[in-house]
Amino acid sequence: MDLERLLTDRLTPAFTAVADGPVDPVVRRSPRADFQSDAALALARRLGRSPREIAQAVLDRAVLDDVCATAEVSGPGFVNLTIDDGALAGMVAALAADDRLGVPVTAAPETVVVDYSGPNVAKEMHVGHLRSTVIGDAAVRLLGWLGHRVVRVNHLGDWGTPFGMLIAHLVDLGEAEAAQELSIGDLDGFYQAARSKFDADPAFRDRARQRVVALQGGDPETRRLWRLLVEQSQRYFLTVYQLLDVTLTEGDFRGESAYDDRLGAVVGDLDRLGLLTDSAGATCAFPPGFTGRDGTPLPLIVRKGDGGYGYPATDLAALRLRTGELGATRLLYVVGLPQRQHFAMVFAVAGQAGWLRPPARAEHLGFGSVLGPDGRMLRSRTGESVKLVDLLTEAVTRATALARTKNPALDEADAAEIGRAVGIGAVKYADLVTDRTRDYVLDWERMLALDGNTAPYLQYAYARTRSVSRRAGTAVDPDARVVLTAPAERALAFELLGFATVVHEVARTMEFHQLAGYLHRLATRFSAFYERCPVLRADGELRASRLLLTDLTGRTLRQGLYLLGIRTVERM
Repeated sequence: MDLERLLTDRLTPAFTAVADGPVDPVVRRSPRADFQSDAALALARRLGRSPREIAQAVLDRAVLDDVCATAEVSGPGFVNLTIDDGALAGMVAALAADDRLGVPVTAAPETVVVDYSGPNVAKEMHVGHLRSTVIGDAAVRLLGWLGHRVVRVNHLGDWGTPFGMLIAHLVDLGEAEAAQELSIGDLDGFYQAARSKFDADPAFRDRARQRVVALQGGDPETRRLWRLLVEQSQRYFLTVYQLLDVTLTEGDFRGESAYDDRLGAVVGDLDRLGLLTDSAGATCAFPPGFTGRDGTPLPLIVRKGDGGYGYPATDLAALRLRTGELGATRLLYVVGLPQRQHFAMVFAVAGQAGWLRPPARAEHLGFGSVLGPDGRMLRSRTGESVKLVDLLTEAVTRATALARTKNPALDEADAAEIGRAVGIGAVKYADLVTDRTRDYVLDWERMLALDGNTAPYLQYAYARTRSVSRRAGTAVDPDARVVLTAPAERALAFELLGFATVVHEVARTMEFHQLAGYLHRLATRFSAFYERCPVLRADGELRASRLLLTDLTGRTLRQGLYLLGIRTVERM
């Protein structure tokens, strides 16, 4: 039950009647009561009446007796509302009986395409891929749980001129050795060796260029070698995704090459619509509203002067397929903030072409960077980008060591399970707890702390709820009467009832730090409840009620963490 929505629904007709027009009551939590509305203050000047008089007139009309213990005018004209304990307990009991914790499956499901991760063939996944993969996976989990048809798209960089040199290098090495090098994850070494030969050896450079022509022309042998590169790279990427515990699978890879045979039609249709202009030898679109620093119109280069196609053409072809053939009405692109203008221009051109029109809409979910302790882009000791697999391995190693330190009695299997859940969870949570548009510093000590706003703190809170249930010796009674006798119980009840509101808001905004913040507040409320309201020492009805509150807290933490892509463990 969304209490803010319930109170808003009760107050809106009363405010509308008093104001003779629609009014948002602006209901929010308050330190002076459970909830407060200050809408009367904003209406005073418009109606020529005192705020207190307006507030009282609203309360005279509003139907609140079944929900509120008290509803009164306070201060200069606030409406203060205190929820009746019996009503609050009834709402919590209803929540406990709901398998979905008050979050219904959507009545209006959409087809949503989430474009995320997007590594490049024969290039290592670095820490720069972390945010796209983690944020995209959270979006997929949340929207899928709400009942939307979610299409995962891993837009793989598998096409273009660099593949000429990569294929030529593969031939020089021999297929068996190249496959071995790629399978062990030395993608960067493979790419750098090819690049060095390309820069230093004219004969190799000629062979590489010939391979580009052969690849684009459909030469069977060159295509076979190219597919070997793609398949070996994909196999390695999947091992990283498995370690990161995300939902991406082999079937979600859709390389840039998949759109190659659609690019000509995209250019042809844009040309027929009068949206293309020749500019300095290139074929460009000039969507309105985009200008350079000198004020001149900014081009989106659809086809280059040499006849080749770049990212704009591929992205337009992909968007056209997603809205047209897949029937998607919501497109989410989880790509770094530096690409903001590129996507804005692509969306604008797609709108002009009629490929992106209501109800379909596209959103660029931009994100900031992961920084090192020095406040700069995170780098290895040698100055290179940190490999994602190395980062994740270090997280698991640190968390496993911490688990053994905290609980020396853990056997190897339990320590490994806890270490992986806590280590990977800490990395993901540090990313998601941050407003995605901001940079954040990777700080191991803070990320793995058992206190503060961290994944280990939330995982520990969940494990504590499970410990209480185990020590109770009896199953939680789902029909137990909820009894709220202490302030800490009421505070926990209010927090539990806020889950649905947060989930729906995050589904709209894709601001996962709001969900992370909610889970931290819930864990904090539970900690206060645990300390001040004895569960196992309570008797009878009160004991059954507190066990139910504990179990409901655990279920909510588990579900919320799942939506963020973070595992829970039964013991820590």
